[in-house]
This record gives sequence, structure tokens and C-alpha cells, in this order.
Amino acid sequence: MTAAGDSNATARGFLTQRRLTLAGTVFVVAGLLVAFRDVEFGRVVSEMAAADPWLLAAAAGVYAASWPLRGRRYGDVLATTGHPLETGFLTLAVFLSQTANLVVPARAGDAVRAYVLQARRDVDYPAGFASLAVERGFDLAAIAVLGAAASAWLLVGESTALATLLAGDARPAVLGAAGVALATLVAGVLTLGVANAGLSVGDRLRGVVAGRPRLGRVVAAGLDFAGDIAVVARDPRAVAVIGGGSLLIWSLDVATAVLVLAALDSGLAVGPLLAVGTLAVSVGNLAKVLPLSQGGVGLYEAAFTGLVVALTPLGASLALAAAVVDHALKNA
Repeated sequence: MTAAGDSNATARGFLTQRRLTLAGTVFVVAGLLVAFRDVEFGRVVSEMAAADPWLLAAAAGVYAASWPLRGRRYGDVLATTGHPLETGFLTLAVFLSQTANLVVPARAGDAVRAYVLQARRDVDYPAGFASLAVERGFDLAAIAVLGAAASAWLLVGESTALATLLAGDARPAVLGAAGVALATLVAGVLTLGVANAGLSVGDRLRGVVAGRPRLGRVVAAGLDFAGDIAVVARDPRAVAVIGGGSLLIWSLDVATAVLVLAALDSGLAVGPLLAVGTLAVSVGNLAKVLPLSQGGVGLYEAAFTGLVVALTPLGASLALAAAVVDHALKNA
């Protein structure tokens, strides 16, 4: 092997996924320390300690109610690909994979779910991973729709309360959130459009790898994966059912954050509270798409806090307290 080859191999060996995730986590923590250098952390703790326990209990109950819905929606995805399974088992599988994502680097919990499906219900790996991709796509689309709706409401609102939220530097924050949501939604629509158009190069790829068994198996698995995604995308009823389930699930996620904000006595009226809570959750979860930290910890809090501070008269301490409590409750 040449010196250049040795160098490349060494670089690949050094830049493992675990080290990249660790470096990303360190980077996120450093960024948070800089961003929140003026925050009084003692006050953040005080805000959390003063939260209404009954409203926090209600928030926990609302979020817990979303778990069976996640299992049911995942069942709808798998049923479309020819693998109908019971909701109870799938709820546990989703719960297990989400929990694993909190402790295993690079969202390896998704692989855990695919393994459980294969080991316990004989669902082949391509179908398992394709169902996960479909689920993630609908998650992003639902988040984008909710975020876009909240942004539109704030931008066209004429009430005094909503106008107050748009004062000063808040309008750029709303427009930025709307832009992120719209870009995500457009990407999802394009994906569905390509799948529905039937643009496939499967036969051509099989011809290219003919006579190469190992490569042929890889290509076949990839084509099966793409085929399972296309099956869902080409079924209008499945898109409507899974999309509706996704909106309901993420509406409960938003309701959880709204209850947390109310528990911390934010003082916002109901309308602004709903709009800001929706946007904060949407932008926070879009930030978590970047695999820079375990479970998106840090990324979610930073995006959530920045949005609340930009759109409301609430201080950074209360906004950060709400972000920490909301994310901790959901992870716990």
C-alpha cells in the first residue's frame, strides 16, 4: 500500500462514527455555553422548581398517550408493505428503538428496531429499514406542516397579542422557521412525486451487476428498500392515513410543550402560547435532524430557547427552563 493509501486508511480509522458523534456533542456543548453565557442558571433551576406539578403531570399524560398512536402508525406503514403486525408489539418496538437512540451513537436505535422486527416477526431488513425511512419522512412532513401553520398564523394575525409577538427582531425568526418548515415540506412532496412517477432503474442496475453475486445481493436489497418506500408513496389512502396519524402524534408533542410552558407560568395568552409552542417544537425537532449529539440533547434546547426568546417577552432563563423540562420529560 502507498503512503497516501496508508494515510487515507488511518484517517478512516480515526474518523469513526463514535468519535464524530462525540466531537459533535462537544461542539454543541461549547456552542451552548457561548450562546447562554448571559443566562442565570440559578434562575433556570428556580423556574423549573416553581413549575406547577399538576400541569407537568398533565403534560406527561398527554405525551404518554402518543406512544400507542406511534405503534399504530408504524403498523399502518408496515401493513402497506405487506407486513401487518399487532399494535402492542410495534409500540414496544418503537419505544425500544427510541430509547436506544438516547444511549447509542448515531441513532443506532433504528437498527435495533429493524433487528427486533427481523428476529421476532421475520420482517426482512430492507422492509424494516424502508418502513423506518417512511416513518421519518412523515414525521418531518408533519413537523413542517405544523410549523408552517403556526408561522402563517403569526404572520397574518391582526390581534394585539400576536402583533406584540412580531415586534422588533421577532419577524425574521418567524420567517426563518417558516422557511425551514417549507423546505422540509417541499422535499417530502418531491420524494412522493418521484416515487409516484415510477422512475426506476432497477432493471438497468441488475444488468450492470449481473455475474457479481455479492454486489448483486447489495443491489437487490437496495431495490427492495426503494420498492417498499414506493409502495407507500403510491397508495393515496396509506399516505392519508399515515399522514393523519403523524399530525395527531406531533400535535400531542406540541400540546406537551404548551403544557410545560403553562406550568412555568409564562403568562402568554392561549393563542400566542399555542403558536409559539408549535413553532418551538417544530424548529427544535428540525434541529435534531443533525446527528451531532445523543438524542439531539443541546440542539433541541438551543433551537427551542432561541425561538421562544425571539418571539415573546419571556426571558432566556424561563425559555431555557421550558426547553429543558419539555425535552427531559419526553426523553424520560
